[in-house]
Amino acid sequence: MPRRLAGVLIVVMSLAGCGDAWLGENKAPPLPGKRISILAQDHVVEPDIAGPAPEIVLPPPEDNEDWPQAGGYSNHAMHHMLVNDNLKRVWTGNAGIGSDSRRKLLAQPIVAEGMVFTVDAGSEVTAFDAKTGKRIWIRDVTPNRDPNVYTSGGLAYDEGMVYVATGFAQVVAVDVKTSEVVWRQNVSGPVRGAPTVRGGRIFVVTVDNQTHALAAEDGSPLWTHSGISEATGLLAGNSPAVDGNTVVVAYTSGELFALKIETGGVIWQDSLITVRRTENVGALMDIRGRPAIDRGRVYAIGNGDLMVCVDLRTGRRLWEKEIGGVQSPWIAGDYIFVVTNGNEVVALEAKTGRILWVTQMQSWEKPTEKEGRIMWSGPILASDRLILGSSTGKLVALSPYTGEMLGWDKSPDGVSIAPVVAGGSLYFLTDDADLVAFR
Repeated sequence: MPRRLAGVLIVVMSLAGCGDAWLGENKAPPLPGKRISILAQDHVVEPDIAGPAPEIVLPPPEDNEDWPQAGGYSNHAMHHMLVNDNLKRVWTGNAGIGSDSRRKLLAQPIVAEGMVFTVDAGSEVTAFDAKTGKRIWIRDVTPNRDPNVYTSGGLAYDEGMVYVATGFAQVVAVDVKTSEVVWRQNVSGPVRGAPTVRGGRIFVVTVDNQTHALAAEDGSPLWTHSGISEATGLLAGNSPAVDGNTVVVAYTSGELFALKIETGGVIWQDSLITVRRTENVGALMDIRGRPAIDRGRVYAIGNGDLMVCVDLRTGRRLWEKEIGGVQSPWIAGDYIFVVTNGNEVVALEAKTGRILWVTQMQSWEKPTEKEGRIMWSGPILASDRLILGSSTGKLVALSPYTGEMLGWDKSPDGVSIAPVVAGGSLYFLTDDADLVAFR
């Protein structure tokens, strides 16, 4: 398809207008001597191709009316979505309690039935009108008004219900019309990732590395599967990926399982464990990003510097790369886009794992002093733009074809959760629980 000139995200700006300082470049001459990384995870990712990269050809953008689950749909492969070239902020709504020193906002918004749903750091679910931002209802799903602090995992919508995976070891079903709680079901531990719904079943992963399958109708348990229990892990969790009769689950132990949707029986097992990492955070082999399933292949990335592509049916590893990250990989046609632990945005061929281009994002608020670590969330692909948010509140658009910056804008607060797209609108949920809509 011919490349379109992608409009600048939110405000029309040229790359020159962003300035070298924002990109983290230092105009002073470098100090002499050999540079040695002070972090074990400071592994530089480079393209696998010498010279110009081959032309990237993406599927045309398509309109998606809803975003019913974390990652879009149950397989977490949304490809290329449609938004306007010139996006403008149309409304901002308060979604409750944001992140603080005791609890974190983890859940991606979902969109269904003309509403946007959020769950805040205090386990309060809010429904907004997607067109106007008007608050429709609020429902606190904390059991018995428990005064303890919980961090909820996330939301999923199906057949008139919003399912809430919670930090108080429950899954709660809420009617979207009445906001009434229909049922509650206890699980083995707190849930830090969103539920996945498919075929009348709900799948959640708890912090003790157990997968629970529940009946969507009444929450009754169907089966469980256990991985290796880990004493530590990253705060946020992931969501199982479901396609056909297979559920792919990832654990903080670095284990990756394909399970039968009916019984939970193991089809195959893999592990994203490496031995190169030695520092405390890097030693965690947690798979925090959601695994994705597309055309018979599973894509997963772990914190321990390993990204893999696995055959869904046989479990045979098709390729692997020394790339680590905690953000979910984005599948678009024959390509994958991912943010690494080193704040690099990387484009790969989905079939071979060949790295086509790498763009280094700003990693420090004060690059010279290496102070103020910046974290990036995303990317998502919408109308020929890779869109990311940062912990400093910058919203950035990159070209999916070259990795070049197209433009940027500023959100009201930091953005640690990847944005979502539905009905031609782009939604960001900030760390301060402001839901911002662009259209």
